[in-house]
Amino acid sequence: MRLVPRLAAALSGLALTLGGVVAVAPAAHATPQACFYHVLAQHPGADPEVVERACLTGAEGTPEAVRACYVELRQDYVPAVVAFEACRRAGQEQRPATDHGSP
Repeated sequence: MRLVPRLAAALSGLALTLGGVVAVAPAAHATPQACFYHVLAQHPGADPEVVERACLTGAEGTPEAVRACYVELRQDYVPAVVAFEACRRAGQEQRPATDHGSP
């Protein structure tokens, strides 16, 4: 096999591998985004800056952080049920999908 086709194949494989890593990277920040979009979908009148700050606080995942997230959203008149669910989502860890059907 000649050098040029081998080099092209190796570079293509490397590009695909690095592209896959970049495509997976945003999933690490999915939980604050889930909080943010949940609030704005359920309560469109909420201030996006307040919601972003609250969701980033809740993303720490500690009970105190989730509580602080909830209080901040409630101060912006977000309904209690919406604020609770959003802050709960912000505090959840991103878990990979698992196959529960295999033995």
